[in-house]
Amino acid sequence: MAQKRDEERSTGLKRAGRYAKVGARLTGFAARAGVRALSGSDQDGAKSAQQLKAVLGRLKGPVMKVAQMLATVPDFLPPAFAEELATLQANAPPMGPPFVRRRMSAELGPDWATKFKSFDMNAAAAASLGQVHRAVAHDGRALAVKLQYPDMQSAVAADLKQLTFALSVFRRLDRSIDTSDIGAEIGARLREELDYDRERRHMALYRHILAGETGVHVPDALDALSTPRLLSMTWLDGNPMLSFKSAPQAMRNVIATNLFRAWWHPFARHAVIHGDPHLGNYSVRRDGSLNLLDFGCIRIFQPAFVAGVIGLYKALREDDRKAQIAAYQTWGFGELSPELIDTLNIWARFIYGPLLDDRVRSVADGVAPGDYGRAEASEVHGRLRRLGPVKPPRAFVFMDRAAIGLGSVFLHLKAELNFFQLFNEAIEGFTVKALAARQKRALAEVGLPQAED
Repeated sequence: MAQKRDEERSTGLKRAGRYAKVGARLTGFAARAGVRALSGSDQDGAKSAQQLKAVLGRLKGPVMKVAQMLATVPDFLPPAFAEELATLQANAPPMGPPFVRRRMSAELGPDWATKFKSFDMNAAAAASLGQVHRAVAHDGRALAVKLQYPDMQSAVAADLKQLTFALSVFRRLDRSIDTSDIGAEIGARLREELDYDRERRHMALYRHILAGETGVHVPDALDALSTPRLLSMTWLDGNPMLSFKSAPQAMRNVIATNLFRAWWHPFARHAVIHGDPHLGNYSVRRDGSLNLLDFGCIRIFQPAFVAGVIGLYKALREDDRKAQIAAYQTWGFGELSPELIDTLNIWARFIYGPLLDDRVRSVADGVAPGDYGRAEASEVHGRLRRLGPVKPPRAFVFMDRAAIGLGSVFLHLKAELNFFQLFNEAIEGFTVKALAARQKRALAEVGLPQAED
């Protein structure tokens, strides 16, 4: 216990210095950007975007993760900012064996090594919040051991304060989006990612939800070797998603079908999504089945939100204006003028496009993965600047982000599927009452709270 306190005191001092440095850099950026905005010398924000990237690019840890999240939320940032922040890379170097020994001892006690048959002190992967080690349990199972860096709670708290400041800068530079709820939603999900006990329950939730899906595999957590900052799970062998880019079309379609079902079935039947469909969060087995590898960013919705998603799908298919308005109101959009509805429909028709088209097709013909949604988001953003600030509901943020991430993966695979049939299979027999009952049972099964909004 004393070791843990000493470690956190040391890292806390380092964090305070880092917090001051981040604040000073962002304050300087805000001042320069404000002058350009007032003078009209940077109308498209390109110069300000480049400078913000330069500020954030010197940093590691949570603030980098936040910047990457912002870049993948469509319509949120001015196009120039989104393009610059999307290129940021989190290349956190792994911490060495002395660090690993201290952290493992702090989480499992000084005899931690005896609790494994073997443990590789060299990290298999490192990210902004922690690193992963390979190990073997005493029963012979191969393990992935996810170890959080020290004092991440303080780091995230400090960086989220800076996020609030950065969003206020964006609001001064571009008044098309009211970002207050977006910042709150990103903060809530990022704080959840630090709770490895919650992630362990997320993993159990997905094992429960996807029990009948033979094309999707979920790790099994080892409770005795896990804490709120340490997560031990079974190692799932597979190859990176992009290693199948040159596979036969039939294999790429199998992978994409499994990915579609792994994402849409939990949403349509339990109101749960994987909010970060990043290529690194999957691996693929030889038969084309998927391993889901990370469960930190999971979003649990109220059943009514799913009803809105399905309702808008049907409203677009039938060109029913009243039903479209009802769907947006279900999500929490207010003051829906005819011009705003037309603007929102530009984005909705893009997202729903493949699901409305009853034929085998790509998710977006002739579009590169990195450009997926970019043109549509830019058009919507331009219209919103003329219409005045729009406040996207909190629940909308990660749904939108995940849909773009999913489409980008389909483009990487060059998958050709009948998305219409797959989607209608997922929503077959949908009722709010049935979904609510299934969700309640599933969350109670793994000890997770009900949806927050």
